[in-house]
This record gives sequence, C-alpha cells and structure tokens, in this order.
Amino acid sequence: MKNFDTRAYNISDFVEWNQTGLLELSPKFQRRSVWTEKAKSYLVDTVLRGKPIPKILITQTLNVGRNVRTVVDGQQRLRAILGFINGDFKISRAHNKDYAALTFDDLPEEVQSEFLKYEIGVDMLFDLTFEDILDIFARLNTYSVKLNPQELLNAQYLGYYKQSAYGLGFKYVSYWIAASVLSEKEVTRMAEAELSSDLLGALIEGIQPKKAIPNYFKKYDDNEDVAAEASVKFDQVMSIVGAIYPADQLKDTNYHRIHFFYTLFTSIAHCLFGLPDLPDAPRADITPDNLGQIRNALDEVSARYDEVTAKDALPPDEDYRDFIDASRRATTDLSTRKSRTKFICQKLAEAV
Repeated sequence: MKNFDTRAYNISDFVEWNQTGLLELSPKFQRRSVWTEKAKSYLVDTVLRGKPIPKILITQTLNVGRNVRTVVDGQQRLRAILGFINGDFKISRAHNKDYAALTFDDLPEEVQSEFLKYEIGVDMLFDLTFEDILDIFARLNTYSVKLNPQELLNAQYLGYYKQSAYGLGFKYVSYWIAASVLSEKEVTRMAEAELSSDLLGALIEGIQPKKAIPNYFKKYDDNEDVAAEASVKFDQVMSIVGAIYPADQLKDTNYHRIHFFYTLFTSIAHCLFGLPDLPDAPRADITPDNLGQIRNALDEVSARYDEVTAKDALPPDEDYRDFIDASRRATTDLSTRKSRTKFICQKLAEAV
C-alpha cells in the first residue's frame, strides 16, 4: 500500500523550514556533503533557467506539535540551494555568463523572487520508523544504473570544456540522429556528448585516440578561452559538413558510420585550420564555390569502400589498401584515425 504523497514546495518553503529548525539535513544514513563548488553552481544555474531537478524524498514526523521534515534523499541538492541563498558561493561563468560571479544577494530582485518561487518535487513519507527509512534509502540506491564512461565524466566535470562539448552535442544531435551517425537509443546514454567531446578535443590537440577523451576534460575544463575558440571552429566545420551533406544524404554514405564521420570532420577541420601533428596531410582550399567538387571526391571514397568490402570483391588498389584497412580495424586508435584523415585530405586536395 502506498505510504507517501507526491507534492511540490517552493524553495522559500525550504528556507523557512531550515531557519526555524524544521528541516533535518543530516540523517544518519545520508552521505556527507561532498559536492564541489562547481557542482553547486551547476545546480543553481539549473534552477535559474527554470529547468527541472530530481525529486527529493522527505519524511515528516510530528514533534511537540511541529512538523519536522527529514531529508531521506536529496540533501546535497538542498544544501547547495540553501548555501547559495546564504551567500556561501558564487555562480560560475562556465554555467551562466549573465550572472557570473554573483551571489544570491547580487541577483536582480525579480530573479531572486523567481528563484525562491521555484518548485521542487517532493515525495513525502509519514511517520515511518528509522528501519523503514533505511529500507527506502537502500531501495533507492539499488536501482542506480552503472554509468558508462561518458556518464562518469558528466558527473565528475562541470567546467568550460564540459559545457562547450555538451552544448555542441545538444546543438547537433538532431543532425546526427537524422543522418544515422547516432541512434536515439545511443543518445539516451550520452552518445552525442561523447562524440562532441571527441571532436572538440581534436580541434584543440589534433587527432587523438578515443581513449583520450577524459584527458580533454582534465586539461581544459577550467580553460574558458581554449574551449570557446575550439567551439567556434566546431561550428564552422559542421557548417561545411552540413552544406556538403544534408542529414538525409549523409546517411546514404559511409560517413554516417561514426568512425567515418570522425574522419570527415577532422579532414574538413584540417583543411580549414590545420590540425596539429599532420604535417604530411595537404590542406585543400574549401570554398562555397567548390563544395560540389569536395562532395564528389568524398562520394568517390565512400563508393570505392563499398566496392572493396562487398562480398567476393577484388583486392583494393594499392592507394586504397591502407585506408580500407584503417577503416575496418582498430578504428578509434591514433594511427588508424590519422591514416584515414591523411587519405581523405589527399583526395580533397586532388579534387580542387
């Protein structure tokens, strides 16, 4: 039988309960408050933007005629919100440029008012024993799905590199899904964030193996300038890619395969900007006037790949042999990624 009610309370309600001693944030079964200032700022920005946050689980008991509310799940979220109102930390520029370096008291009055009116979903439990609460808390943690590598990065990093990479992922996810580069199912596990993180890193450091993605977050999450400059380049590359291949046409080529798309992106990027560590790869001068020639060269590579990999096909010509091999084995390694990009760049240079 159901022994809880679902409700919604304004942040101002939690502030009042906290100030009057009617909110218990440190029950024995809760984890200690371990959120970084970045994590707290990210949550505050979520509230400022009016986006939802996960529900909080609270038990309510009557104590000397007053309702005391104990937080079963969500104490770190509430600590962050109450701490911001108390002036304990400022909003990070990585999360909100409009309110960067502001405390709650520094915000415009109307923004403060909206912040306090923000509603938090609550599942309210009534008159449960300590043992029952422990059981509920254990059940909540039982249903946690093991995080994949990108989801772990999402939980660990909250700075400029993450915001740039994830923003680009959101921006181009519809194109990638329509072009069959990614599936909707893959996107539910943050595949678009993984792809944008991988591509953004290539614009900064040049072609790297896929396993280098965590290093990008470690090295650049606090570097606003590097992430911002690479984001501008990212948009320029995607603009060219989209002009050459509308999504419904890209999916009919091999470039919808994710390792081929990586190579398409890095090849265009090298032609536009020159990627580090590709001294032998030529740079075709890509202009609006020669996109047809560029498209023709890319189509030729895709078609030749299909011919060579078809059943009972003849061995590839010598100039295609290494490219075909690099497209079929260890496709996310450094050497194969570089080999494919150099090959595509050479074909583009020959075309124009």
